[in-house]
Amino acid sequence: MAQPINSNVMLQAILLALQAFQVIFLWVHDWVPLGRLNDVAAVRSEDTLRRLVIVTLVQGVPWSIGLLFSAWYFGRPYPGWLNSWLWITYALLFAGQIRAWWIPYLFRAEPKRAEPYRRMFGKTYSFLPERNGIIPNTAHILLHLATAATLVVLFIGHL
Repeated sequence: MAQPINSNVMLQAILLALQAFQVIFLWVHDWVPLGRLNDVAAVRSEDTLRRLVIVTLVQGVPWSIGLLFSAWYFGRPYPGWLNSWLWITYALLFAGQIRAWWIPYLFRAEPKRAEPYRRMFGKTYSFLPERNGIIPNTAHILLHLATAATLVVLFIGHL
């Protein structure tokens, strides 16, 4: 039987690495050019600077808090509030990713979402075929996989 995340340093290390990847991604993907993984100019042409700053703060701060305190408590039992924080924030992030990318891609065309996505992400690298006017790009797929893996690690850590 797996040890709880509070007493398993290896699970804490994996969780910390996954969180770090996601937090860095959430802070930089609309601001720092990453080759064909993103298109900063296209994103900036789609949104105002004010909206980009607000979106970056909303999508960066809660997960940065989780990362900060996960690092603070590394090697020690996480307090209950931190476990709850991690579960809630990463479950909400994953639900948003499913809603924004995978439901329109797999099940239901959403032209109002697809057109801005095409303008913002059309020049980025992707390996999936277009479906319903959407192509999830590689950077977002990596983020979504990391989010799913984070939830799996949280689950395994609480068996």
